[in-house]
Amino acid sequence: MTPETSPGAHHDWSGAGFATRAIHAGQDPDPTTGAVVPPIYATSTYKQDGVGGLRGGYEYSRSANPTRTALETALAAAEGGTAGFAFASGLAAEDALLRAALRPGDHVVIPDDAYGGTYRLVARVFGAWGVEHTAADLADLDAVRAAVQPGRTRAIWVETPTNPLLGISDIAALAEVAHDADALLVVDNTFATPYLQNPLALGADVVVHSTTKYVGGHSDVVGGALVVGPRVGHGGAAEAPVALPGGRQAPDGGTSLADAVRFHQNASGAVAGPFDAWLTLRGLKTLAVRMDRHTANAAAVATFLDEHPRVTEVLYPGLASHPGHELAARQMRGFGGMVSFRVGSESAALDVVGRTRVFTLAESLGGVESLIEHPGRMTHASVAGSALEVPADLVRVSVGIEDAADLLADLDQALA
Repeated sequence: MTPETSPGAHHDWSGAGFATRAIHAGQDPDPTTGAVVPPIYATSTYKQDGVGGLRGGYEYSRSANPTRTALETALAAAEGGTAGFAFASGLAAEDALLRAALRPGDHVVIPDDAYGGTYRLVARVFGAWGVEHTAADLADLDAVRAAVQPGRTRAIWVETPTNPLLGISDIAALAEVAHDADALLVVDNTFATPYLQNPLALGADVVVHSTTKYVGGHSDVVGGALVVGPRVGHGGAAEAPVALPGGRQAPDGGTSLADAVRFHQNASGAVAGPFDAWLTLRGLKTLAVRMDRHTANAAAVATFLDEHPRVTEVLYPGLASHPGHELAARQMRGFGGMVSFRVGSESAALDVVGRTRVFTLAESLGGVESLIEHPGRMTHASVAGSALEVPADLVRVSVGIEDAADLLADLDQALA
């Protein structure tokens, strides 16, 4: 089986609603047994019917595996893209994308409060490879235009909402800036998820996910994904496949971004294993119902914190006081499950994260359980001393799907 012939691939689910696509795309009942769940193909190699006689195109599981194909098909359908790629982690996905699109001497614009791991990859790994970067406030289009270096900038990297300050950027407007500069618009959609936001429909060229987070949803698997979309024109109609910036070719001679990513996925090999792909696929099936609960609980938490005397600021796009509230309401279907807040001092922040009981002190996010962390000492320690350094009194919570009353009571006693 190949992506074209795997179970479910022959059905066109593009006209169905999100939850239907997430449950069925790439996942029709097995034609041999009728199994309603895609099998875990725990195999490294496949019998050939004569030299080069591949059964459905499968030869070696680094190159392709039917369980991974099912996940990649489902992710592409969820995001409205034309090609999906599953990786061993979110950073492995980012690395493959940057290697596929960039060359030494290129330049990238990144958010001024990007995820610490993304900053570390761009600044320290690709910086040594000869790629430069500029951090800019992506909510300020003039600042982004000023950061673009004509002829050198080949990607504008967007997080919206950002991690951990929950900033909101205008995807459609940034797509115009990127495309005018012959650069790709890359959107990390991990916080919003494809249920709440579809960047490809707004003009983005490729979406990045840490599927470890909301897509997997149960804190039991590490993974990442890229979904490449058709280039969307100003009128919203799909145009030609997304091409590599600067008229480049992939190492195998292809000119599309999907060709280049596919080559690097196989050549570098940081792919999702079959069991990890299966767990992620299982999580994707329930993403819609989980996100409804995450969002409802996060709204309750944000409102509670906004009224608490020991909290100096709440960062949540669902609050009318958030500077990106109206934009988020236009380009998102909900405001997500992440909330950050400030408590006036680092010592107070450390005290709060050390006192919770329902909220577990841990890195990561997007699981069914609520988590709390201190970004400055934990997830964003790698940006200390840089333009992306986060406030020392910042606390970030990933609001789970527990009973809201228990979450509010836990935060109340931790802040007392």
